[in-house]
Amino acid sequence: MARTPTLYDHRGRPIERAALRGERTAPSITGVRNILTSHPAAGITPERLAAMLREAEQPGGADRYLELAEEMEERDLHYLGVLQTRKRQVAQIGVTIEPADDSAQAVEDADLVRAFFEREEVEDELFDVLDSIGKGFSVTEIVWEMSESQWMPARLEWRLPQWFDFDREGGRYLVRRPDRGGEWTELEPWKFVAHQTRAKSGLPIRGGLARIAAWAWLFKTLTIKDWMRFCEAYGMPLRIGKYHETANEKDKEVLWKAVANIAADAAAIIPEGMMIEFVEDRTVQGRSEIYRDLVAYIDQQISIAVLGQTLTTQEGDSGSYSLGQVHDRVRGDIERSDGRQLAATLRRDLVVPIVQLNRGMRDAYPKVVIEREETMDMQALSDALPKLVPLGLPVAVDQVLVRLGLKRPDGNDDVLAAPAA
Repeated sequence: MARTPTLYDHRGRPIERAALRGERTAPSITGVRNILTSHPAAGITPERLAAMLREAEQPGGADRYLELAEEMEERDLHYLGVLQTRKRQVAQIGVTIEPADDSAQAVEDADLVRAFFEREEVEDELFDVLDSIGKGFSVTEIVWEMSESQWMPARLEWRLPQWFDFDREGGRYLVRRPDRGGEWTELEPWKFVAHQTRAKSGLPIRGGLARIAAWAWLFKTLTIKDWMRFCEAYGMPLRIGKYHETANEKDKEVLWKAVANIAADAAAIIPEGMMIEFVEDRTVQGRSEIYRDLVAYIDQQISIAVLGQTLTTQEGDSGSYSLGQVHDRVRGDIERSDGRQLAATLRRDLVVPIVQLNRGMRDAYPKVVIEREETMDMQALSDALPKLVPLGLPVAVDQVLVRLGLKRPDGNDDVLAAPAA
C-alpha cells in the first residue's frame, strides 16, 4: 500500500489528518471555554479603560478588552452602524476563485474549491471572519467533513476571541487556551481560519478599530450621561405655586401636590385664589447644544476611523456631490484593502488545504479574488469611440463588448443596426 505523503502548512508544520476531525474549540459549560462573559463597560471610567488597554498587551490579559469591544457595538448605535457597514460591504462582494493557470489540472482545482464558496452560508461566515476589523483578529474553526474520500469544510464556526491570544515571544501568532490547565497551545494547522486586520502598523492586539475608537466611545458615553441629567433637570420649566397669605397648611398641601404632579399628569386642580406659574430658562437651548455638538463631533471622528470619511454616514455642512465622490473612493480603497487581506487569509487557510487534502501538492494554487468590479462610464466610452477610432486608434470589438457587459452575437441572434439614411 502506498504511503500517504506528508503535507505541510505555510509555516512548515506537518499536517496530522486525524487532528482535523471533530471540533477542537467547541464551548463547554464547566471548562475554560464557556460563553459566560463579564461586562466591563458597566460603570467604566477613564482610569479603568486605561488599565484594560494596558492589560490587553500582557500575555493572556486581553479578555476584558475583547469583551469591551463587543459591548461597544451593543451600546453605541453609530459605532455599530459604521462597523457593520464596513464588514458587510466586503462580505457581500462574493468570492471569485480563479485557476492558477490555463492547465486542465488548475481548472479542476479551482472548480473543487469553488464548490465550497458557492454555498449560501458563505456570506454570514465571511461576516464572522471580518469580526477582526473591530477586535484586530478573529478565529473561526473549520469543521471538516469527509465523505466519498473527499475532504471538504462543512462549515466555519465563529469562536469567542477571549479563547485565544497571541504568542508570548513575538505577539504575532495566535494561540488557544488549553482544555484543562497547562500551557497555551498553537492553533492546529488547517483547523482554523485565523484572520488579522490591522488598522495601523504594530502589534496585532493593538491594531483593532475597537482599541482606536475606545477613548472616543468613552467620552461620548460620559457626554450622553451628562446630557440626560441635563434634560432631566432643565427639560421642563420650573413650576412655582403661589398661595394667598391667608392660606392654611391644608391649602398649601393641596397646592404642593398640584405643582408636583402636574408634570406627570399634565393636569391639576387648585382652589380659586391660588396660582401656578411656569418659569422657563431662555439659556437652556444654548447650553444643551454643547452636548449635541460634542456627540456629533465624536461620531464624525469614529466615521473617519472606520470608513475613512463622513459624507456617506452624516450630513455635512458644506458637502457636495463631487466631494462625496472623492470620499466614497477613500471608502473604496479601504474596501479593496479589506478584501485583499481576507482573500489572502482564505487562500492560506482554506484553499490550499482543500486542494492538498484532495489532490496533493501543487506548484501553484487557485487564486482568491474579493474585489468589486469597476463600473464603466458608458456615456464617456460612447463619446470617445466616435472621436478616436476615425483617428486610427485600433480598438478590439470584443474588448468593447466586455466593457459594456454585452456578448458577441452569433448567427441566430437578432442584432441592432444603424438606421437607414
